[in-house]
Order: sequence, then structure tokens, then C-alpha cells
Amino acid sequence: MSGRYAEVYNRSLDDPEGFWGEAARAIDWIRPWDHVLDDSRAPLFRWFAGGQLNTCWNALDRHVAAGRGEQVALIHDRPITNTVVTYTYRELLDLTARFAGLLAAQGVGKGDRVILYMPMVAEAVVAMLACARLGAIHSVVFGGFAARELATRLDDAKPKVVVSASCGIEGARVIPYKPLLDSAIDQAAHKPTCCIILQRPQEQAPLKPGRDIDWTEAETATPHDCVPVAATDPLYILYTSGTTGQPKGVVRDNGGHAVALKWTMEHFYGLKPGEVFWAASDVGWVVGHSYIVYGPLLHGATTVLYEGKPVGTPDASVYWRVISQHKVAMLFTAPTALRAIKREDPEGLLLKGYDLSHFRQLYLAGERSDSDTLRWAEAHLKVPVIDNWWQTETGWPVAGNPVGLGLMPVKHGSVTRPLPGWDVRVLDGQGHEVPAGTLGAVTIRLPLPPGALPTLWNAEERFIRSYLSEYPGFYQTSDAGYVDEDGYLFIMARTDDIINVAGHRLSTGAMEEVLAGHPDVAECAVIGVHDALKGQLPLGFLVLKAGVTRGHETIVAEVVQRVREVIGPVAAFRQALVVERLPKTRSGKILRATMQKIADQEAWAMPATIDDPAVLEEIGAALTTAGFGRKTIWNQ
Repeated sequence: MSGRYAEVYNRSLDDPEGFWGEAARAIDWIRPWDHVLDDSRAPLFRWFAGGQLNTCWNALDRHVAAGRGEQVALIHDRPITNTVVTYTYRELLDLTARFAGLLAAQGVGKGDRVILYMPMVAEAVVAMLACARLGAIHSVVFGGFAARELATRLDDAKPKVVVSASCGIEGARVIPYKPLLDSAIDQAAHKPTCCIILQRPQEQAPLKPGRDIDWTEAETATPHDCVPVAATDPLYILYTSGTTGQPKGVVRDNGGHAVALKWTMEHFYGLKPGEVFWAASDVGWVVGHSYIVYGPLLHGATTVLYEGKPVGTPDASVYWRVISQHKVAMLFTAPTALRAIKREDPEGLLLKGYDLSHFRQLYLAGERSDSDTLRWAEAHLKVPVIDNWWQTETGWPVAGNPVGLGLMPVKHGSVTRPLPGWDVRVLDGQGHEVPAGTLGAVTIRLPLPPGALPTLWNAEERFIRSYLSEYPGFYQTSDAGYVDEDGYLFIMARTDDIINVAGHRLSTGAMEEVLAGHPDVAECAVIGVHDALKGQLPLGFLVLKAGVTRGHETIVAEVVQRVREVIGPVAAFRQALVVERLPKTRSGKILRATMQKIADQEAWAMPATIDDPAVLEEIGAALTTAGFGRKTIWNQ
């Protein structure tokens, strides 16, 4: 273990106020805080109470004031239209200040909400920063999100303005946004006073007189200065699906968020100001908020905004092209993206011809990283591949291998150790810590560090009930895992992905690790299906690598034997289905819970965040053929 890591980590837990008070000096404050940590309403904690700042100032204005105005702040790479546009810090500041002026002219001020229903375009970043500049609270909703889901967010956030675009581009498809937006407004009880629409050349949208404004009006708007806000004021609301069907609005504050993200850029990623950082995510996800927009810009780095896919735009070499062309130092992506690349190019032949000499680290998060994919990336990229674990709620990594504090030895399957500020404990059902190597509920001892959610939007009681009640004094992550004898953390599954086979609690993640190690398997998933005798039995789904011609029955027999050898007969793993693809959210998470409901013939609803609904029909057909799900009960 890195000596520096141990020193920094222990101090962060022993003296959190001193630790984060020092970290906060890297941020410009309009007014210093009265208390680093306000615990007067525990278990509801607030950071930097009494302090005032502006997040947009810290992301843009201060870099221009410091003489970095001509440095590139944002690279918008669009392989789907074969264009690259760059913006310096000065240019991005000018666009943001003018758009803030346009928002202000529509009555948007401090505390007002603005929903952004946008594709992966530079204007989405401008709109986020413009809201921060005014002290308004932005809530980004995926462009193309279903009208019904958008309507629920309109009613919950009650935005004064919606910012949208005429269309998005998904591969070869152009997706009109305006009909979806208009339908959502019709369905919602709350009506925004104004919609600002970015017209894209691929699709022009009709504007509604008296309500809709063309984005180009920002060009002549009066630039607006930064508005001071309290450190504890909300910066944004990011909705995540709730178990009740009502979305949960995760709140991120201004002060703790800026301090934590600035700290991670140096101490976790080891990035220097001026270097290029690429988070291959979407601004609709927390990774996009933290590490496409705010983290790199707070640090004075250059960030890449990528509008495309890991394969198919045009092929599985596009990531290597972006890294080479823009001299990317670090890439952050989901394991599923890497598996898609590996499936199309298992030998890594498409890497040849690209200069990756300046590329230092690959970061993976969002879905459990299997060892086979990690080893493939290490072998072909020849850089550290760093698995890290976090959630929408935490805002930044809870655990990972901190480059800025000194890399530790890698253990495949582990996210290494908790980062400073995160006191991670593995508990049993009675709230007691379990011995090393024992599977349990992964929790975090309160207070959570700066940058984590302080509450849910207009739902404080729900926040306490959802996250703080099951284990008093701890935040419940709803993830299951264990800590080994060296203090390394292993995240195995969501707690609802632990299956019970004849009384044995087994991790589907552990089984997936075994399946992924088969040389013909590109991607896999395991779910628990109902069994009258054993309670549940595991069922595997296999996506094979491109070019595999061996018989499916042979491959299934081999993976069944592998699970028997590695995990043991207790797993009762006897069946797997070969499928063309797995159903995923737009962030790459496999929709295991929905697959399980289909297999068990339970009622289910189409997940709002699904990337391609047609995949569930394919999964349902495969399950029906195998004697599981019935398509007739599908709730579409």
C-alpha cells in the first residue's frame, strides 16, 4: 500500500474538517465558510456552510483571468457528422455569458430550475454552465427520453425554462426531439414559460409562437456576470430511477461539489492543468456532469465531448483515433464500451497506426469490470487500467486506484481501496461488520464527504428512508461486496443481484467473472430465475466474440463446467443462452432486473433509460424458446 495514500486517507477520516478545509483553498470563494462541516442536523450534513462562490466562475472566468484564455477548454468530436470543433476558455466563457443573458431575459434567476433536454453537443455544456453562472439549478434529461418520463421531471422540478434541440443523432438515425418535448409539456401539469431550441441542420423543428425561442438569439444577448450563491445552494438535480416508479432527484450542491471534483482531478486521476481528459459518457449521466463538464474545467484541463459510439462510427478504432488525434492523456469509459470494442477487434489489430504515446491511463466504471476485459485492455494499451466504483448519488469515485497518490498493485476484480473521505464498511443484515472476505452490504459511514448528495429534491424524508434508515449512521449503497485481507474492496453486485440457491447466497457478479473468462465470450450476464425446488437458479446470457463459429451447445457446456470448477456445484449453474446482444441503459448498465422479470413471467415496464427497446424483444424470444418468459405478459 502506498505510504502517501495511507497518510492522506487516514487524515481524511481522522480530521475531515482540516482535510477538506485545505482542499477548498484550490477553489475561489466570494465569502469564506463559517463551518467546514455543519452537523447540526445530523444525519443531514452540509459542507462549507456560510460560504459563497460561483461554480461557473471557477470553471471558466478564473482561468481566463489567470491568462489561460487561449487554451482549448472543450473539444467537440462528432464522428457521426465527421466534424471536430474546439472552443478556448475565452470562447466558451463568451458563449456561456451570453446564453446566461438570454436565460436571464426570460426571467431565470437564482434558485430557478432549467431542464436541459439536449444531445451531446457543445451547447449542452454552455447551457449547464450558464445556469451555474446565474445560480439557477439545471436538470439534464437525456435527449430523446420518452415524453412520459420527461413529463414526470417537468412536474417534479417545475422548471421556468426548457432548453432543447431540434434533434439528436444516434448512429445513422436522426431522432426529432421537438415532438417528444411538446408531448411531454402537454402531459405535464407544470408548463414552462419558455423553450429555447437549438436548430440542427439534420432536422429543423417548428417553433411555437409565444413560447419557443431560437438558440441564436443568445448571439445578441447581453453577457451576464456570475451570481454569488451559497455553498449549500443546489447546483443541479439529476434524476435517477426510483423503486416506486417516481424518479429520485439527486441534489448536488455548489461548494462541496466544486471542492471534491477539483481534488479528484489531481489526487485521483493525476491530471495536470492543460492536459486533455476524455470521459466517453453522456452529459445526461453523472459521469458526464462530473468529468465531461465540471471536473476538467474546474481543474483548467481540456475536456472532450464525444458524440458517437465506441463501435460503428465508423468502426471499433474510433476511440483510438480520438485519443491519438487530440492527445488524450486519460480516457474514462464504461466496461461495456470496451467489451464492444473487444468483441469487434479481439486481437487489437485496429490499434495499429495510432500514436498513443501520450496516453497514460484508462478508467472504467458504471458496470462491473470483468477480469478478462481488464487484461485485454492492459495487454493492448500497455497502460494502467483502473477500475473505480461510484454512483449517481456519490458524485465522484468512492473507491479506485489513486494515481495522484501513488498507484497500488492491481487486483483484477477489485476496485482497489476506498478513496480519501469515504469510510467504507461491509455489514451483515444486523448492521455488524463482517470478517474479511465475507460478502455483505457495502455501506459508507457518515458523514459522506463533500460532493456527495446532501438530500433529494423536495424529498428529505424519502432521502432518509432510502439511504440512511436501514443502517443508522451509515449510507446504504445497495451494492453487495467484500473487503479482502489487504483492504481491497470487491463490488460484486447490487444487493438485489444476490441470488439465493437452496439457502446459499451467491453473487451473480462472481459467476459473470467466470463466464467472461471463456475465450469465445465477449460479454455476459447472469440472473436468478425462480425455481420451485431451490428458490432460484442462475441463468447465463452469452454474447460471443465476432468470428466465433464453434457450436453454441459446446460453448455453453464449457461455461457450465467452468462455473462448476471455479465456484462449485453449490452454484447449480446449468444453463446459458447465446444471444446477439444484451439490453442496456444508455450508460451501458445491463438491465438484469428487467431480464429477470421477463424470465419469471412477472409484469414489467419498459425502462426509461434503455438504449434500444428492441433488444428486450430479442431476449424475450430467447427466453420463450428456452421455456422461460412469455411474451404475452409483456407490459410495453
